[in-house]
Amino acid sequence: MRRPSLLVTLLALLLAACTTAPGPDPKAPPGDRWRPRPGTAWQWQLSGRLDTSVDVPVYDIDGFDHSADTVAELHRDGRKVICYLSTGAWEEFRPDAGDFPEAVIGRGNGWEGERWLDIRRVDVLEPLMARRLDMCRDKGFDAVEPDNMDGYRNRTGFPLTAGDQLRYNRLVARLAHERGLAVGLKNDLGQIPELVGDFDFAVNEQCAQYGECAELTPFVEADKAVFHVEYELPTRRFCADSRRLKLSSLLKRYALDAWRRAC
Repeated sequence: MRRPSLLVTLLALLLAACTTAPGPDPKAPPGDRWRPRPGTAWQWQLSGRLDTSVDVPVYDIDGFDHSADTVAELHRDGRKVICYLSTGAWEEFRPDAGDFPEAVIGRGNGWEGERWLDIRRVDVLEPLMARRLDMCRDKGFDAVEPDNMDGYRNRTGFPLTAGDQLRYNRLVARLAHERGLAVGLKNDLGQIPELVGDFDFAVNEQCAQYGECAELTPFVEADKAVFHVEYELPTRRFCADSRRLKLSSLLKRYALDAWRRAC
């Protein structure tokens, strides 16, 4: 009987290795994805000419309004950069606004030119959000801040449930992670226990004003940053609690221009 050639033997061994080797562990920690830790200082600016001189390690800026060159400049200065996007509301002023069918656009969300989206329609929204996240990745952002992630608690024009919100928020987190982006849970305090494992950090507005900051504790306990802003309270009313809770807290104007006062 003829003995197999060395080449055939090597091919057989390679095939066996490919068919028996275990796949990636879904519970394994993320590889190179950025994971900001509690207490990380930050700047949040969504309007006006970008001030890149604030001496903090994290910038959160509008994903549409800024170029890859701006992100690269911030990286050269040693900053991580978060891409702000609205994933739960339609904005008439975005370049892709015409791609959203009228059927998924609901009531106004209180901001001019913005209306809630029917997050149940993932068949429509998933490819649209995937393209937006592609933009963030292609511009070099490290993370994404998806806004309007709590439509189920608002009058959207659609009968959204907590389950609808959980499914949609996890979809957005998955799309971000597939592109190597960290992702933050924006507000949606009531679903933090269910979602803290799906998100890499949190972004919150006005938890001190409404006595809700302790609800963000699961993120801190998971060694994940909570980026927090107040608009109406003076810093003396919330900074002591923020330091105790290990929040990254700022006082900002509603316009979210360059002005800031950090705890």
